[in-house]
Amino acid sequence: MEGEAKGNGCAIGIDLGTTYSCVGVWQHGRVEIVANDQGNRTTPSCVAFTDTERLIGEGAHNQGVRNSSNTVFDVKRLIGRNFTDPTVQSDAKHWPFEMTGGDDDKPKITVSFRGIKKEFSPEEISAMVLLKMKETAEAYLGTAITDAVVTVPAYFNGSQRQATKDAGAIAGLNVMRIINEPTAAAIAYSMEQKWSDTEAQKPERVVLIYDLGGGTLDVSLVVIKKGVLEVKATTGDTHLGGEDWTNHMVDHFISEFKKKNSCERDISCDKKALRRLRNSCERAKRMLSSQTHTVVEVDALFEGIDFYSTITRARFEQMNVGLFSKCMEPVERCLVDAKMDKTKVDEIVLVGGSTRILRVRQLLRDFFGGKEPCTDINGDEAIAHGAAVQAAILTGDKKHDILLHLIDVVPLSQGIGVNGGVMSVVIPRNTPIPTTRKKNFVTIKDNQTSMNLDVYEGERGMIKDNCLRGKFKLSGIALAPKGVTTVDVLFHMDQDGILNVSAEEKESGQKNKVTITNDVGRFSMEDIERMVREAEEYKAVDEELKKKAQARNDIESYIYTMRNTTIKKLQESADGATKWLQNKELDTAEINDKKKELEAAYTKLYLSTI
Repeated sequence: MEGEAKGNGCAIGIDLGTTYSCVGVWQHGRVEIVANDQGNRTTPSCVAFTDTERLIGEGAHNQGVRNSSNTVFDVKRLIGRNFTDPTVQSDAKHWPFEMTGGDDDKPKITVSFRGIKKEFSPEEISAMVLLKMKETAEAYLGTAITDAVVTVPAYFNGSQRQATKDAGAIAGLNVMRIINEPTAAAIAYSMEQKWSDTEAQKPERVVLIYDLGGGTLDVSLVVIKKGVLEVKATTGDTHLGGEDWTNHMVDHFISEFKKKNSCERDISCDKKALRRLRNSCERAKRMLSSQTHTVVEVDALFEGIDFYSTITRARFEQMNVGLFSKCMEPVERCLVDAKMDKTKVDEIVLVGGSTRILRVRQLLRDFFGGKEPCTDINGDEAIAHGAAVQAAILTGDKKHDILLHLIDVVPLSQGIGVNGGVMSVVIPRNTPIPTTRKKNFVTIKDNQTSMNLDVYEGERGMIKDNCLRGKFKLSGIALAPKGVTTVDVLFHMDQDGILNVSAEEKESGQKNKVTITNDVGRFSMEDIERMVREAEEYKAVDEELKKKAQARNDIESYIYTMRNTTIKKLQESADGATKWLQNKELDTAEINDKKKELEAAYTKLYLSTI
């Protein structure tokens, strides 16, 4: 987990989700989950662009059908990935917005904003969602916020973590720490759980956190004991979530529509139709968690043809059997990594909206011999809850010592690329942090004068399948036949997940080191600064539009008051002002000046009648 210096003052915790995001803050001795301007405690991770404005959250989500090609969602599935990544290409088939690959193979999202084609990186879109959460907290607290803890899936690699941190910087946030989502959920669980007398007497409790959200699955095994919350193992799938179930339903009904209506063209070529069908499938998926069957119905779906179909829970489960089988693989792997028998697990805690799918709960229940999963904590808010607690601790709140001893693990193996493109692991995954590990490497040529050390992370045997984190060179090593000169490589990872790698060849006394901060493939500082400036410009435009909308509302209300008087001149002024307002190019200052003019006229004419 990448970390930075502790912040000062109030800090917030943000769950940046694939489909929904949530923000919490520690206040009055407890966590407050902050509702947005619509009164909802979670906000769609959705951004839309129109001819006049940028919308974030509910506003973006609500106009998604009529403006589908300029409404962006699911960017968490893009962040930190390459455009040519097979998972990115697979997802792109279900997205109505346009996406291209840049010169660096990074995804670029293309939209039309205020009549101009604009390209945004996934980090910039994520920054807009983070900004919405920041502003939501600021409105609640009545003060500016700069410090935050942001959560990511436990199985995010370094590139994805750094990309998330970059998104925070673009949004004007000092991301104090990136923490794993199941770890945040475990913090929330440990704080909120009310132990029975028998449970309280146990020296420790073994808890499996099962976090299935819109786009990712995380599984962590956590041991909770007095003064310590220790993550024993964590694993998951960064590309498995509720969106995949929805995508399968969409594909199924596209095929059914084509068969029923003998259409030559595919619905997927019509972005608006695709979005409407997707919305209906999403509703049907949710309904099947409480009903045995439901309908998928869309009027004039495609080429004026209405679509109506039914789907049973059994059919839904059958069409997604492959996804359900993938749901349990991380559970088995997590227990093996933790060297823990499933009978030792005291509690299975469900987190994430997709754990409401009944088949998922049944699979967990069956795997653990009938043990009923725990649903005591709010699965939609638990991650933000835990992040808010961590944020409070980092800003100096010492009231909850149990959480000051959080022991997390390395989610992915760290190692060096060696001859033949092989990954030589130095720190295996699920090693508790902080940790220090050493490994010896030898020269591969006679009289070799230097050694290139490339640092990778991942679980594959070959470096081409893993993620490059950084590289450095050790020069001036002692001349000798190949295999004789030995270089000691030391990996040290601190509690924030910052990796320092050093190398020493003792005979020559040569040393070198590198701090891995995931600079490989990330934005330059110039890029970050440019995006921050642009984000400020977009924010200023948003604020101006809000002020203009408020000014129009105020003057229209005043015009209504004038029109309802019995004074003919005031009624005529009201009619004239209404026509004047039809000019769309008016700015806020002009509207406010006009309102003052009307107020003066109203006061003068009204007083003359008294």
